Amino acid sequence: MLHVFQRSLISGIGALGFIAGAAQADQVILDDLIVDGSICAGFDCVNGESFGFDTLRLKENNLRIHAVDTSNSASFPSNDWQITFNDSSNGGANKFSIDDIDGGRTPFTIEAGAPSHSLYVDNAGRLGIGTNNPVVEIHVPDGDTPTLRLEQNGSSGFTPQTWDVAGNETNFFVRDATNGSKLPFKIRPSAPTNSIYVDTDGDLGLGTASPRAALDVANGSIIASASGAVGLTLDDTSGSDPDFKLQYESGSARMSFAGTGQPELELKQNGNIVVAGTCVEFARGGSSFACTFAAGGSASCAAAPSSCP
Repeated sequence: MLHVFQRSLISGIGALGFIAGAAQADQVILDDLIVDGSICAGFDCVNGESFGFDTLRLKENNLRIHAVDTSNSASFPSNDWQITFNDSSNGGANKFSIDDIDGGRTPFTIEAGAPSHSLYVDNAGRLGIGTNNPVVEIHVPDGDTPTLRLEQNGSSGFTPQTWDVAGNETNFFVRDATNGSKLPFKIRPSAPTNSIYVDTDGDLGLGTASPRAALDVANGSIIASASGAVGLTLDDTSGSDPDFKLQYESGSARMSFAGTGQPELELKQNGNIVVAGTCVEFARGGSSFACTFAAGGSASCAAAPSSCP
């Protein structure tokens, strides 16, 4: 009787061991699997897990969803992807990432603490960066000077250069962030329409949308200012003739050809006119007469009709 009991006990223990071992084995379900309830996957799931409204819960200290594409034909895409929840290393980032496993890249990451609506696409395809109500194709709100940075970082062998395009209550501007944050271009609020207009043929209009020349200024005046001489040079590139210059300096307005060493015509503040040539021609009503100036001598005017050489 004792032997029978011992055999039964041993058999029972063996059966329990088999059942326990089977419980730890992989389970293969050769059909569709439907779970009428919630699912928890991970080492830290517990019996009686409180799911709340969760349908699927991942629960452990290293969380990943890995999509392994087993396509083996060259004509089918087969890249593997992974969704990563936080770094696994001590001191790593708290983040949500999509990883290109085959490419060894992480093209998309959201760090913990990112503000609401950091990236928002509405039902019209408009992108909001920091807003859930984008009203144009890309909408970027900020409390102080929303900015777009364009950075050439040297990775392709070109010289690094960084530009910022930004705007605030003072102006819209382009900033050269590489060279002392200079602001070479600004537009002030309330600037009129067509303040700067480049036409289809390259003509530039200032204040007009119909420029009639390379530069058309729709205003009553143009001011050129500098500390010292202020000038305008006219260059006829069709030949070898010297440039023609208009210049103002020290109360004197001058007209000259480049390379002559002196102004050919000078108008002083007191109204006097200085002419560097040796002949002056006066013309009116189809008739003209000329006055010549000999070196060291007096003027000599010829009767009409006469002209300068």
